[in-house]
Amino acid sequence: MSGLIVGDPAADETRRQALRRMRTLALGLLVVAALVYLATLRRHGFLGFVNSGAEASMVGAIADWFAVTALFRHPLGLPIPHTALIPKRKDELGRGLEEFVGENFLQEEVIRDRVRIADVSQRVGRWLSEPANARRVVDEVSVVAASALSRVRDDHVSSLFTEALFPRLREEPIAPLLGGLIEEAIDDDLQRGLVDLALVELHAWLLANEETVTDVLGERAPWWTPPALNDRVASRIHLELVRWVADIRDDPYHRAREAIDSMLATLAHNLQQDPPTQERAERLKDRMLDHPQVLASTISVWNALRRVVTSSLRDPDGALRDRLRRELSDFAERLLEDEPLRRRLDGLAADAAVFAVDRYGAEVTAVITHTIERWDGKEAARRIELHVGRDLQFIRINGTVVGGLVGVLIHAITVLVD
Repeated sequence: MSGLIVGDPAADETRRQALRRMRTLALGLLVVAALVYLATLRRHGFLGFVNSGAEASMVGAIADWFAVTALFRHPLGLPIPHTALIPKRKDELGRGLEEFVGENFLQEEVIRDRVRIADVSQRVGRWLSEPANARRVVDEVSVVAASALSRVRDDHVSSLFTEALFPRLREEPIAPLLGGLIEEAIDDDLQRGLVDLALVELHAWLLANEETVTDVLGERAPWWTPPALNDRVASRIHLELVRWVADIRDDPYHRAREAIDSMLATLAHNLQQDPPTQERAERLKDRMLDHPQVLASTISVWNALRRVVTSSLRDPDGALRDRLRRELSDFAERLLEDEPLRRRLDGLAADAAVFAVDRYGAEVTAVITHTIERWDGKEAARRIELHVGRDLQFIRINGTVVGGLVGVLIHAITVLVD
């Protein structure tokens, strides 16, 4: 299959002019050698040396012209065997180049050595230590992140939950997982912090809402009790309730706290070991997943979070961007000062590069073969000659000069022998 080889027209014109100049120079040397040969024909003495040198220069120039031309086309248009090598054998050359690159460049030792020499982490640290560069990174990341978040629609979030997360949650038993989490929380005393927070908030609420508490208690009093008695009883109950909550809050070893810990421990055990409790937990999970308000609440929370984050990301002088810049600058400073950290990061970079090459190296080098196979043979030859032909003309020039010197040397040996 033929393919078009795309190049830079301006650069191609520059290369074409350079190739034309070198061809003219090589041809000019051949013409000069031919004229000198004709002018010194059948001469002896010093001119005999000149004649022999000119003759050898013509032979060297013509031989090297043939060799260079045979790479790209048939010399003089004659279908001589083993000429026009590139148009005829471009596919084999492409496969050879693919193998060469794979065997000599995409090897683990070579990649690790190049990553080590590159000293990637130190360069990154130096670059990020410049405030302008750190700001640029944060600005670019913020713009991309804000744009990505703004493009996420509610139906995307709904599909994610209904098609991916919810079915997975239905299949996965939640009781053992929840029981294990509660057990780990109890082992680390994490429940104490939650209980402390709840007690502090409850105590503050009771103090601020005495009338609400007494009204609720009054509504539940017997109909036959006098209102004045109900008010005094409700006030007393509210006072005792405030004292009781304060006692639990201030006493880390209160019996109520121990009862809460015991209840949580029992719940954790039953969730992991008791089939009826596990079944009830699974039914509760299913009811929650089936309830439409769960999905609606999830989308609402997501939208609120997205608005906050997007707004912060779009504010150039906002707290989020400022924090990101500080963290990036601190990280850059650590990279410059912490040599063990740099070695670890460079090692990770080398591991990532080696993994990528091991996994995708064959596909990368195959691009060479596939691309060259799509090229038209003659067009490929013209393009390659345009890129390397100027340097190949030096072969013709060297052949002319070296051939002349060898001709003079051979003539000198002939004179000495005679």
